[in-house]
Amino acid sequence: MKLEDEIKQTKPFQDEFHKAEVNLIYTYHWLQERVQERLRGTNLTLQQYNILRILRGQYPNPATIVLLKERMLDRECDASRLVDRLVQKSLVSRTLCSKDRRKVDVLITQKGLDLLKIIDLRESFLKQHATLSEAEAKTLNALLDKLRG
Repeated sequence: MKLEDEIKQTKPFQDEFHKAEVNLIYTYHWLQERVQERLRGTNLTLQQYNILRILRGQYPNPATIVLLKERMLDRECDASRLVDRLVQKSLVSRTLCSKDRRKVDVLITQKGLDLLKIIDLRESFLKQHATLSEAEAKTLNALLDKLRG
């Protein structure tokens, strides 16, 4: 569906750049809702899911809170608090770094890895509904990378 129809716009956009900006913001929120549907029943927030995915990428090596903050998609989140919640759920472990006692090592647990496997079995909304071909998805990725410079 066209953006103008989705947001029930009556006046035209200033130009295509303005429309693209609004379209990206609208699509971000639309996609965020689809990912939340994928996480339904896991008791995870989007930010917690992001932390687990970063830790799985690091596995079997631990990550520091600083590394997690650098790699998070939403950099405004409090990574320390997110890790605390994941520790309470036994999805990650946290220990003092053996090399630097001021740092904390965070490692995904087997329970965390198992939960990600379950989530991975639920295909992404974009792939599941295939409104884009793989070539179109590749083009979209290239355009988004270009946009960010």
